[in-house]
Amino acid sequence: MLYVMLMENKLPLNEEAVRRHIEHLRRLDDEGKMVLSGPFTDYGGGMVVIRAESREEADGIFRADPFVSEGYKTYEVRTLAEANRGNGFDAG
Repeated sequence: MLYVMLMENKLPLNEEAVRRHIEHLRRLDDEGKMVLSGPFTDYGGGMVVIRAESREEADGIFRADPFVSEGYKTYEVRTLAEANRGNGFDAG
């Protein structure tokens, strides 16, 4: 299942916090969990999309992100039904 973390900025970021966040994302990618991530260009925040077995697993991964665990950002979790060519773009 895909899970989306929608983040909202709460504190100004610094280089060290960004570095720790990137290390977290690299670990997720190494584990095959990372799907997509990046900052919004028109809103103060960003998103991370991962594959996880459950919402609880996804929430634990998102809470472990230094941006969240160190209070730089708050987040919401959404479950995403993937629509793609393989399912005829019918995720329902």
